[in-house]
Amino acid sequence: MKGRALGVLALVLALGATAACRSNPSPAATTTTTTVRLGFSAWPGWFPWQVAQEKGLFAKKGVTVDLKYFDSYTDSLQALSTRNLDANSQTLNDTLTSVSGGAKQTIVLVNDNSTGNDQIIAAPGIKSIADLKGKKIAVEQGTVDHYLLLLALKRAGLSESDVTVTPLLTAAAAAAFLSGQVDAVGAFAPFTTTALGRSGSKAITTSKDFPGAIPDHLVFDSAFVTDHPAEVQKMVQTWFDTLGWIKDNPAEAVSIMAKKGGVSDADYKTYDAGTTIFTRDQNQNAFAPGRDATHLDYQANQIGEFLVATKLAPAKPSLDGLLEPKFVQAAKG
Repeated sequence: MKGRALGVLALVLALGATAACRSNPSPAATTTTTTVRLGFSAWPGWFPWQVAQEKGLFAKKGVTVDLKYFDSYTDSLQALSTRNLDANSQTLNDTLTSVSGGAKQTIVLVNDNSTGNDQIIAAPGIKSIADLKGKKIAVEQGTVDHYLLLLALKRAGLSESDVTVTPLLTAAAAAAFLSGQVDAVGAFAPFTTTALGRSGSKAITTSKDFPGAIPDHLVFDSAFVTDHPAEVQKMVQTWFDTLGWIKDNPAEAVSIMAKKGGVSDADYKTYDAGTTIFTRDQNQNAFAPGRDATHLDYQANQIGEFLVATKLAPAKPSLDGLLEPKFVQAAKG
């Protein structure tokens, strides 16, 4: 079960700029039914799309979807930035990175917030974030778990310069921690399970401690939203209909999602509390302007500063046209 990671880096920035600068105009708006090319990858908050496909819920809502699963999350980001997808499920961090590179993208739905499935896991004897001072931490640079680490260090009165960051892909970072090569690791499920295989290790902070810091979304190419609002509305409504189906058929739903993730039903259930799927009401609150991390505009500004500080973006990306609440407002929850 491979998961999401923020690091689109220079390649995706370049691809985003290329997509944004295409000379061909977007197709004229039409009322003809259009196939939606939707991408997703391994993260518990995105597997409901698989349920929607297998149970015929897209068709029931009258929307035609070409659902594409990506083993590599980064490939899905590239596909959306180059308009080889119309929509993708991705983190706010990654959307802002693509936008900073010139891509035109619009968030229409909050799938979920990470509420524990992103973790900073430490070796025996390290009981708190403050104890990380002078320690070696493996984390994939630019990922949401790197972001989580910086938030936790800041809260503890430390900065990245107070620790030694060992940059590794998340799978390799978890393995390095497991073998004792580093003192701590930043990782997301299911790699957290690998890391916690080290005797005496434990999570000293998780995304649960930072509500709203790691939101995941349904993101469309902005031109598609303009040209095909009816299809976008049907996609958003299908999401809420799917959540209702999952609530009514939990065992079958878990089986479908676990199979797609390549894990057992029992293992999949352990990730449930660490991913909070958003209801319609929670979506409406998230899209409303606000001054804390439960609101997307606030969190986008915080993440923008992180992207600049870590040199993943040359400047804070503009939020103009990024957040479109009308589809969740019109949906039936």
